[in-house]
Amino acid sequence: MLIELSVVWIIILNVVGWLLIQLGLAWGFTRMPAKWFDPNPALAYEKGGRFYERLFAIKRWKDQLPDAARWFSGGFAKATLSSKEPEYLARFIRETRRGELCHWLAIGCTPVFLLWNPWWGELIIVVYALAANLPCLLVQRYNRIRLVRILAARTKT
Repeated sequence: MLIELSVVWIIILNVVGWLLIQLGLAWGFTRMPAKWFDPNPALAYEKGGRFYERLFAIKRWKDQLPDAARWFSGGFAKATLSSKEPEYLARFIRETRRGELCHWLAIGCTPVFLLWNPWWGELIIVVYALAANLPCLLVQRYNRIRLVRILAARTKT
């Protein structure tokens, strides 16, 4: 801890800081062109999404996460699949990459909070950053794998 503050100020800075970071990043990322978010290929260990199904039981809880993109004008709703048209699927795939990068960047902001938090506050901050962002990252990767498979099936000639 580099900055000495009272516990009340630490709590205020932590809550307000995370709200600004999470909502600010979500807003900022919805303003970026979709073409900036080329999807990365699935990794071998993901095994077509089965990794997420087996290790994290992702099918049980993935629909419970909020979709903050819908909170902002220009955001792309990812809660449901609205079409199976190739253009829509390609956009959806890019949007999962946008969401993934946004959550990685939020986790990357964690060190800022280490400036004013005591060791126990640092633990809370790290746990929060991971708990608030990792589930979303997992869902984005899982959905992208599935969407790529659907798009490939739709574009086969």
